[in-house]
Amino acid sequence: MERSEVKRKGKKRFSILACTLALTMLVPTTAMAAGNSNSSSYEVTKKSAAEKAKLLTETYGNTSVQYALIDNGEIVISGHAGRNDLKNKIPLSSETVYGIGSTSKVVLTAAVMKLVDEGKIDLDKPLVNYISEFKMKDERYKKITPRMLLNHSSGLLGISPRNAALFDDNDTYTHDTLLEQLATQNLKADPGAYSVYCNDGYTLAEILVERVSGISFTAFITKFFIEPLEMNNTNTPMDDIDSSKLAAVYHPAYNDQLPSEVYNIIASGGIYSTAEDVVKFSQIFTGEVDDIISNKSVTAMEQAEYKKGMWSPEADTTFSYGLGWDSVNLFPFNDYGIKAVTKGGDTMSYHSSLVVLPEHNMAAAVLSSGGSSATDQLLANELLLGVLQEKGVIKERKPEKSFGLPVAATMPEEVTQFGGIYGGAGSIAKAEISNSGELSLSLIGAPNYPVEKLTYTEDGTFVNTEGTSKVKFVVEKNGRTYMWTRVYIPIPGLGTVAMSEYNFEKLDKNELSKDVAAAWEKRDGKNYYLLNEKYTSMSYFISAPIQSIKLEKEAPGYWINQKIVGANKAINQLQIPNMAGRDTIEYDFYSENGVEYVKALGHIYASEGAVKPLHTGKRSKTTIAADGYAKWYSVPAAIKGKVISVKLPENGGFSVYDQAGICINNTVVSGKDEVVLPENGKIVFAGDAGSKFEVLIK
Repeated sequence: MERSEVKRKGKKRFSILACTLALTMLVPTTAMAAGNSNSSSYEVTKKSAAEKAKLLTETYGNTSVQYALIDNGEIVISGHAGRNDLKNKIPLSSETVYGIGSTSKVVLTAAVMKLVDEGKIDLDKPLVNYISEFKMKDERYKKITPRMLLNHSSGLLGISPRNAALFDDNDTYTHDTLLEQLATQNLKADPGAYSVYCNDGYTLAEILVERVSGISFTAFITKFFIEPLEMNNTNTPMDDIDSSKLAAVYHPAYNDQLPSEVYNIIASGGIYSTAEDVVKFSQIFTGEVDDIISNKSVTAMEQAEYKKGMWSPEADTTFSYGLGWDSVNLFPFNDYGIKAVTKGGDTMSYHSSLVVLPEHNMAAAVLSSGGSSATDQLLANELLLGVLQEKGVIKERKPEKSFGLPVAATMPEEVTQFGGIYGGAGSIAKAEISNSGELSLSLIGAPNYPVEKLTYTEDGTFVNTEGTSKVKFVVEKNGRTYMWTRVYIPIPGLGTVAMSEYNFEKLDKNELSKDVAAAWEKRDGKNYYLLNEKYTSMSYFISAPIQSIKLEKEAPGYWINQKIVGANKAINQLQIPNMAGRDTIEYDFYSENGVEYVKALGHIYASEGAVKPLHTGKRSKTTIAADGYAKWYSVPAAIKGKVISVKLPENGGFSVYDQAGICINNTVVSGKDEVVLPENGKIVFAGDAGSKFEVLIK
């Protein structure tokens, strides 16, 4: 769904500056003529692709990798590496199906543009003209247009995640309740003010396609894209899927194969496909097929939409949004004067990348189980660059980029004013600037991340000792101060990732009244437990679904990057374009029957008061109440090390967590209804309202 952070072996120096970066794709413009396929045998690139795919599975955490390259309408390279379904001994093939995550968004965008071609949607008319019941608490919602959904500038908070990612369960709750969820929310910015990655915008656009066309999104893309392009291995959770064709997924903490992942906000990240089918889809953008969407719409999707609002200074980067595309100015192709557009995505289990060279009639797709879309994109880049080099379009590869070793310059005294506390994506950073021109960056509350030292240089930026990272402080037109970070991250054996973005915003001082401060001090160090996620949710398995409150003395008035605005409310008020400002949250606390609860993006969490000690007798029962909330229990010392056996209801399951919050058994995953009780552990029972669990302790 979103681009995951690349795994960097031994690259600690990037850890602070890149900690908030989720990696995706980018592109430029070109003056080169389109290449033709008759001057390449592809053999060199085929060999290189196989070696690099193997590298991904051996070094970068991929369980399996599948790749394909299309050139002038012909799939000329196709391959795979890694392991698949060991349990049923199903090998990998070109027809093994993967979740493509947020690469689904470019399919959704094409669907919207088809309706634009038919005169049924105007990208710049208010969305309320098409979805009459779309309402929000914030009256500015009336200004949101379809274009703003597709270029991420709607101002929506980000994502409504409840029940979005499930094991073997295509429940459409998240899609079906989005309008209801949005009706309770405010906007985080004026519509059109800046582009910041937003999944809810695409689910809303999915609903737009359905309302205007009168059919489901799955039916629409099947009729107008999948069937005419002969994408025979592409489908959605709404289709009848042969699970044996899905690429097997695994988790590092679990030794066996996981159940199938189902991502139920389909247009945001739920489509299944193969690398060969994805490059077939790319022919829309290279002019290889007619009567899908118009050239006008293809061109509109490739425009630099990100420039319409606030954005960091132009530079080599992974993100530069078009309509649907993560980037319309992709590095390293921009260095060669070659136009490239790209989209990638990550779910909890699957990852993908599509890179298209429209003026060379070429595209590459890489899909994987495990790993990240960032490394998938690097392999896609290598496929395309390899063929371009075989054809002679590229004479030689350019060397890795850096800013060069820093040469200290005299720093103006006023630069020291930029020191302070900054908020970013789920983190807060401290910037200390000495009079001698040294910038020290550290992550507050993250002692394992080293302090990074950078030197002030003549161009007004601070550069790290290796010359791979630079930082500058920028006061934008909105009066807010941003930390602009540029990095070149070399990934051994695969290439270089370039990032350039505002990834931190300076936090205002926020003095709390005594009453408000006292209310939050009582919460400091406390945990809150998720109550209303479905029992099939992947959240129960990946980690304990717990919110922990930790207040940092260096950031008074804030809970991480959430500004405390009352005794019972905290809001992320940061306005950062691109990725660091995504998925902002409003937290509302309230109390019932002596237990404190918190609401956040449709989720409800309960304080420790709702967690009861598990009955230590031999037999007990617990029942899910009419509200459907999960039941949490702690493991008393008297029964640690004993075996718990649970008779499960038809629609229910339980998970057990150790003291560190690691899931040691999830019944949906393991199928095991017995587990040894860990010391100081937690147990959660989840299921439909009325579900009864019979517990036996041996």
